Amino acid sequence: MATTSAGTTPVKLGGWIAALCFFIVVFEGYDIVALGATIPVLTDPNVGGFSVDEMNWVNTFSLIGVGVGAAFMGRLADRFGRRRPLLLAVLVFSIFTLIFPIMPSATLMGLVRFIAGLGLGGCMPVALALMQENAPVGRRALANNLPMVGYHLGAVLASLAGKAAGVHWSILYYLGGGLGLVLLALLWFKLPESDITPSGERTSIMDVLKPKYLRSSIGLWIAAFMGLVLVYGLNAWLPKIMGAAGYPVADSLTMLFVLNLGAIAGLIISAYAADAKGIKLVSLLWFAASAVFLVLLAVPFGSQVLLNTVLFVTGVFVFSSQCLMYVYAGHVYPRDMVATGIGLASGIGRFGAIIGPYVTGLMVAAGTAYPGAFFLYGGAALIAVLVIAQIPKPKSA
Repeated sequence: MATTSAGTTPVKLGGWIAALCFFIVVFEGYDIVALGATIPVLTDPNVGGFSVDEMNWVNTFSLIGVGVGAAFMGRLADRFGRRRPLLLAVLVFSIFTLIFPIMPSATLMGLVRFIAGLGLGGCMPVALALMQENAPVGRRALANNLPMVGYHLGAVLASLAGKAAGVHWSILYYLGGGLGLVLLALLWFKLPESDITPSGERTSIMDVLKPKYLRSSIGLWIAAFMGLVLVYGLNAWLPKIMGAAGYPVADSLTMLFVLNLGAIAGLIISAYAADAKGIKLVSLLWFAASAVFLVLLAVPFGSQVLLNTVLFVTGVFVFSSQCLMYVYAGHVYPRDMVATGIGLASGIGRFGAIIGPYVTGLMVAAGTAYPGAFFLYGGAALIAVLVIAQIPKPKSA
C-alpha cells in the first residue's frame, strides 16, 4: 500500500474494487461515444428532427458538465473521503442518463446532459485517486493507466450498442444508466470509507495555487488542456481529415481504429516507463514524440501499411500523454489534495476537449484541415512539452 500524508486514510482495495474503478472509467468512454452515435439519428428529419446546431449545443453542455464535475468532485473527495462523493457522482450520472431519452426539447436535453456530466466528470478523479494511493510502491502510473484502458473499452461498447440499436437510440441511455445503478449498488455495499484524519491545517481548492504548487498546477492544467485538444480532435475528425487528404473513406475509418489500438498499448507502455524512469522524463518524451508523429502525418503516404504503422505509434504516444498528467498530479500534491489535483487537471483539460474538435471543424469547413490540423496538433503537443519542462521534478518520482 502506498505511503500517505495527512488527510484521508487509505482503504485496502482488493482486486475486485480495482475492477469497479476500472468500470467507472468505462462509463466515460461509453457515454461520450453514445451521444456521438445517436446524434445522426436525432438529426434525421424522419426520426429525431433536431437540427445539427441544437445537438452541437447538447454535446457542448455535456462536456462542460463533465469538466465542472471533475473540478469540484475531486475537492469533495479530499474533504469528505472517497466513498460519499463517488456514490453521489455515480447516482447523478445514472439517474440523469436514464431520463435523457424522455426529454422533449433540445434545451431540456442539454440541461439533463449537463447534470449527467457533473456526475460523470466527478467519477474519474475519485476513482483514479483511489487507485494511485493504494498502488504498490513504484506502480502508481500503472495503477492510474490501467483503468484508463476502460475508456476505450467503453467507446467500443457504445459503438457496438449504437449500431445494434439503430433508430431505437434511447436503448443506449437506458443501458448506460441501468448499469450505472448496478455499479452504485456494488459500491454501496463493498466500498469502505477512507477516514478523515487530523492534519495541521484544513486544505482548500485554492491551495493548489500556493507558491510551492503554483508552477506545477499551471503546467499540469495547460498540458492536460493540450492533451485533450489532441485526443478529442483526432477522435472526432480523423476520418474526415484523412478523407480530405484523398484516402478512401473505408480506410480512414480503419485508421481511427488503428489509432485507438495504439492508445491502449500506449497506456500500458507509458505506465511501466513512468514507474521505472520517472514521471517528468516520460511525460516530456511522450509529448515530444506526439509532436513528431503528428507532424509526420502531414506527409502523404503511398503505402497503407506504413501509414497505419505511423498511426498506431502516434496513438501510443498521443492518448497516454494526457493520462500521464493525472499520474503527475499524484506525485505533486500531498495525499489530501490528490483528488483535487486530478480533478482540476481533468476539469480544466475538458475545455481542450471542446476547443480541439471545434477548431478542427472550422478547418475542415475551410478546407485547410489537411495538413493544417496536424500542424495544429503538433504545436499543441510542443506547448505541453514546454510547460512540463518548467514543472519542478517531484521528489517522489
